Amino acid sequence: MSQTTHARRMSAWLAATVALVVAIGAPAALAHGGGLRDVARRPLIGTAVDMNALANDPTYKAAIEREFNIVTPENVMKWETVEPQQGVTDFSQGDALVRFARANHQLVRGHTLVWHSQLPSWLTSGTFTPAQLRDILRRHIFEEAGHFRGRIYAWDVVNEAFNEDGTLRDTIWLRALGPGYIADAFRWAHQADPHAKLYYNDFNLESIGPKSDAALALVKQLQAQHVPIDGVGFQGHLSIEFPYPDTFGANLQRFAAAGVDVAITEADVRMVLPATPEKLATQATYFANMMRGCVAVRRCVSFTLWGFTDKYSWVPGFFAGEGAATPLDESFQPKPAYFALRDALARRGD
Repeated sequence: MSQTTHARRMSAWLAATVALVVAIGAPAALAHGGGLRDVARRPLIGTAVDMNALANDPTYKAAIEREFNIVTPENVMKWETVEPQQGVTDFSQGDALVRFARANHQLVRGHTLVWHSQLPSWLTSGTFTPAQLRDILRRHIFEEAGHFRGRIYAWDVVNEAFNEDGTLRDTIWLRALGPGYIADAFRWAHQADPHAKLYYNDFNLESIGPKSDAALALVKQLQAQHVPIDGVGFQGHLSIEFPYPDTFGANLQRFAAAGVDVAITEADVRMVLPATPEKLATQATYFANMMRGCVAVRRCVSFTLWGFTDKYSWVPGFFAGEGAATPLDESFQPKPAYFALRDALARRGD
């Protein structure tokens, strides 16, 4: 065989191999070493789920089945979706996610009961007295947590209640009900579903500073009042344009030392586009550092990505010129971040 013929055959073989991997998709590419779920025991590994994609994109659905053992609804358990008209509830999409998770032996993290955003228009545009708002909030928590009672592993009960300086955010709930609305929300959630783990969840808690100090003080205050709180969620929305928060691991540990579980609940690492090999390498380091920080803390019980593929990422719609924030690209092929996460999970110490 001539060198030219040999070269042509090798070229054809390589082209066919690449085509086969692309056609088969991520499962073939990831066969060596297994998927994230294969190596995840503690922490659990999860993702937020886009229900439209789940229903209409078989590759997306298969990846969630393969890679994760806990799922979070991206939007379908938020108030604007479950009660679009006052007194008219619709839990159908949340029920669909719960059924999907049960069929795939996955836990469900409920998100979220009390938030200042994505509220139904009838609530934000209406005129209510403080007593009416208190009753509306209580009824909402009892209806939603009660509807999913026994089927939700954990709830983000109160979401993003603090400003960056550690003061309470000016919201419809704080203005009408005062700071006690947080404790009330946890009490009501516990009454509605005594078996669900109850979390406070926020962004920019990664570093030790005024905001995380305030969240820690809230935990201790609720504990002193015998209010049921089981954990704190650290969202983990990072950007390679900023230094990695080096106190992240220590911060997780000090919350755990206060007697609550901790979880990374909405992790992604965005970058200014276009992505380059250097940027993707930095992103992989950030993801690995977050996972290592979690596995080093015994009470860090789960690590959830806020979307796992760039095809459905929320980032480009909120950060102009930025994206590529997840471990899989738009074609569901793994980036260095995917393998960095898998290696950090596989090397856990317990």
